[in-house]
Amino acid sequence: MEHAMKRWHYIRNGSSLKLDSERCIGCSACLQVCPHQVFGMQGRKAQILDRDACMECGACARNCPVQALQVQPGVGCVAAILIGKLRGTAPTCECGGSKGGACC
Repeated sequence: MEHAMKRWHYIRNGSSLKLDSERCIGCSACLQVCPHQVFGMQGRKAQILDRDACMECGACARNCPVQALQVQPGVGCVAAILIGKLRGTAPTCECGGSKGGACC
């Protein structure tokens, strides 16, 4: 019996991921290194299929030979998720000021 892989999502519209499709040479390195299948190919160019699945690990940007990808790797959404889980609240990185809004 096969099980479908769960599609993990982080904070809706929270990813810093950007793709410059003009620079993309279609090498598919981003598809190969992305742990959450964020990318796909359309013709001979990469495209972002599921931005909300991006965990901002930075593997795509580090492996892109033409710097067509940008992402702020590090603690952003990951920290927000962990803080939310520990507190039993919605994800927040506490960058929203004294009210602790989820701005990530």
